[in-house]
Amino acid sequence: MIAKHLITDGIMPLKTSDTGRTALSWMEDQRVMHLPIVNESSFLGLISEFDIYNLNHIDEPIGSYSLSLNKPYVYEFQHLFDALRQLYVNKLSLIPVLDEHDNYVGSITLQSLLEHFAESFSVAEPGGVVVLEMSTNDYALSEIARIVESNDAKILSLYITADPDSTRMQLSLKINRVDLTAVLQTFNRFNYNIVASFSERDDQDDMRDRYDALMNYLNI
Repeated sequence: MIAKHLITDGIMPLKTSDTGRTALSWMEDQRVMHLPIVNESSFLGLISEFDIYNLNHIDEPIGSYSLSLNKPYVYEFQHLFDALRQLYVNKLSLIPVLDEHDNYVGSITLQSLLEHFAESFSVAEPGGVVVLEMSTNDYALSEIARIVESNDAKILSLYITADPDSTRMQLSLKINRVDLTAVLQTFNRFNYNIVASFSERDDQDDMRDRYDALMNYLNI
């Protein structure tokens, strides 16, 4: 997924003639703490709430403001990880996107990126989560996938948490099975260290259980 496919609709850039009061109003409406400043199609920089409050003259044109941020942006052909890195490193609520000629084409908000990652990690899919701990030298995704698939299950998504000062890592697996009993038993049999497991109830299964309970109650 590249940056141009993640641009958020409705983010209007500011002009240098807009005031700090206008900027704050737009930030509140769009639920962000930053907005891009654009002259026609040229990206000039990113203004933050801090910049406006720091000057303490909110009715002044923002063209007279000193910007605290060093003009962060990504190009539309860059990967979403580049956008995420800029958001994280600069503590931003959005990141401007430019074309190959350095013209402003839109912005990616932190919220829209979070929604994309939620979809990518199959957050809405029913299933369970297994957290394994291991040495980084022992990590073999092919073997882990084989163990899961041997129980007629699939890995929907995964992520790794590693301490740079340690040789240990944790691997979190989202699996398309609510009942993880067989998967956990197999991991134990292969001497994997299971830190935690979480089972998620499928809404349909939950409704079916409630229906069955009601029928049993009515039949008493």
